[in-house]
Amino acid sequence: MPNPRIYMKHTPVHSILLLGALFLPSAAGRAEDVPGLGSAAAILAVTPRTNLPPEADDPARPGNTRLLKPRIWVDDAGVDDNGNIYNRYERTAVGTWSNYDQSLANPFPLPDPLVMKDGKPVTDAATWWNRRRPEILGDFLTEVYGVIPANTPKVTWETTAVSESGGVKTRTIVGHVDNSSYPAATSEIDLTLTLPADAAGPVPVMVLIGGGGGPRRGAGPGVTPTPVSAAVLSHLPTTLSPQEQILARGWGYATYKPTSVQPDNSNGLTEGIIGLMNKGAPRAGPGEWGALSAWAWGLSRTIDFLETDRGVDAKRLGVEGNSRWGKTALWAAVLDPRWAIAYVSCSGEGGAKPFRRNYGETTDNIAGSHWMAAGFRRFGGHWNDIPVDSNELIALLAPRPVFVNGATQDPWSDPRGEFMAVVGAGPVYRLLGKADVGATEMPAPNVALVSGDLGFREHIGFHSDLHDWPVFLEFASRYIGAPAH
Repeated sequence: MPNPRIYMKHTPVHSILLLGALFLPSAAGRAEDVPGLGSAAAILAVTPRTNLPPEADDPARPGNTRLLKPRIWVDDAGVDDNGNIYNRYERTAVGTWSNYDQSLANPFPLPDPLVMKDGKPVTDAATWWNRRRPEILGDFLTEVYGVIPANTPKVTWETTAVSESGGVKTRTIVGHVDNSSYPAATSEIDLTLTLPADAAGPVPVMVLIGGGGGPRRGAGPGVTPTPVSAAVLSHLPTTLSPQEQILARGWGYATYKPTSVQPDNSNGLTEGIIGLMNKGAPRAGPGEWGALSAWAWGLSRTIDFLETDRGVDAKRLGVEGNSRWGKTALWAAVLDPRWAIAYVSCSGEGGAKPFRRNYGETTDNIAGSHWMAAGFRRFGGHWNDIPVDSNELIALLAPRPVFVNGATQDPWSDPRGEFMAVVGAGPVYRLLGKADVGATEMPAPNVALVSGDLGFREHIGFHSDLHDWPVFLEFASRYIGAPAH
């Protein structure tokens, strides 16, 4: 790894991703690490328990739960008028049930980001940049999210529509991904870019994954986000949309459609950019990329475009997402140092929530997900075998600022666990001369911890980014722009 200042400013994202190749073991080597597995095919196989009783008769099912819909159980906390599930229980393929008992939530300690694999401590910034950070990043690439191929195709950009009203100018933009190597698979990068029409110079831009601004539990291709009721809006800190709040500061925003790059389903792994790179074949190697890495790749190409726009200050770019898009925002910011700041909302498992924590959604729920690297499924039921965890993922953003939020009505995403991960990233921020989150005890709901370079807030309300946009924008203004006057 080069000098950190050079790395943060100039290293192309493909060069960063290629570090993963240094840590990618052979299929045989991986099999030796897993008792009873002797081939790459065995590593990639999903092995559900076949002797499980029906869920309704399962003695392991938590008490006082009732069936809400197939495979989804809830307890007496119930469901609110916007369809937000408070305590949601699922049985995984390996037979484990969701847990909401804090006394059972921490079976394993989080790994120390400042201890090398050989046990040696990291005591200076040079060792972090040159040895420990590449070590952690390599494991996330090969074991968790998957390695982005270095030979991804060229993207050409086209503006398809322009409109101007209310003092802003909006362009609809498409990034055409060259699929000449395999025309049966298509991928494109769908964007809109909205900038103040009368800006005196380049402005900071927030990129909102999936459009931003609301609850999106289960949102995917063709799914309309849950409408926000008047009762909910009355409890929000402002009636302005996130987009309006951004524009009020003199900034711009872009919306990024991740599913135009890669479908959000397992069948889509032979389509989109992953299918294009594999020429329609299923993923074969355990380190092959999943949808989160594909969406992050599209976000890096989005930066490539924004760097060419004279109205955009490309050194003051932020990325934001809620739910699965929160996972995407966190991973994208790790992979590309051109992101100046990240807002990671209700990201849960595979995002800011620790893999080793047994609360709400767990590793067992996502072990075979198309979001993750092909080989991540082997960690179902074996959480402590994952060589890294989310506190280290957040630490990979250092020294850049990141804001993480959770919601009181969203235990599935485990806000307390997300806070633990933010705290666990603090030693790296301090090592690099930055301030940590400023607390080790979970703050009360609606209390924002934003005095340092790591920010956190658990809002009272549902699984959404809406409640915390005003707090995030105040936090972000210290780094990418002054507040509006």
